[in-house]
Amino acid sequence: MGDTRAFYRRRVPEVLFDVRWPDGSTQSFYSPSLIVEDYFRAGANYPVAEFVDTSRVCMRIADQRVRQKYGFGCAQSVATMAGIEQAAARFASTDEVTLEAFRR
Repeated sequence: MGDTRAFYRRRVPEVLFDVRWPDGSTQSFYSPSLIVEDYFRAGANYPVAEFVDTSRVCMRIADQRVRQKYGFGCAQSVATMAGIEQAAARFASTDEVTLEAFRR
């Protein structure tokens, strides 16, 4: 399994995206696809509910891309979504979250 993970990490166009939550705390999230760069813009603010919904779309697409390419889904995209949902639950749906940056 270690060889499969190493191969996967070398081949998947992964990206980290950094967010600032409404309380000023920051968090980084992983995407196994660059799809988040198509749906979000660095420096932009999003209502928490929109950020969560759009992240869910991105992680679903990312998981599908991994599944198509490698024949299995991406557990990390599921974990990313769980982390986003857990963090977002602390805030009102209309509070603003900032997508600060993408890191490759």
